[in-house]
Amino acid sequence: MQYFVVMIDYGRRGREAIVDPEITRREVISRVASGEYKNISFIHEIADCSVEDVTADILNEAALPDIGATAADLQTSHFDHIRDLRKHERA
Repeated sequence: MQYFVVMIDYGRRGREAIVDPEITRREVISRVASGEYKNISFIHEIADCSVEDVTADILNEAALPDIGATAADLQTSHFDHIRDLRKHERA
């Protein structure tokens, strides 16, 4: 059996793993290219008893550039850090 796990990161709202054994590699690439899957943390291919990280391969096949951390991501991380510091000050 072969299937794909697509982990979507929603920032503060958490993460979502999309797992559907009926979705093929071609369908995953199509969904990435169409923008249906955004903010992808990773894509794993599970085949038999092995797991392979195919994130870079799928993004390349979908013709999307591999973009590092953006200013918005860094700002969100900064706000999360400040919030965590405030939590610890109250304790």
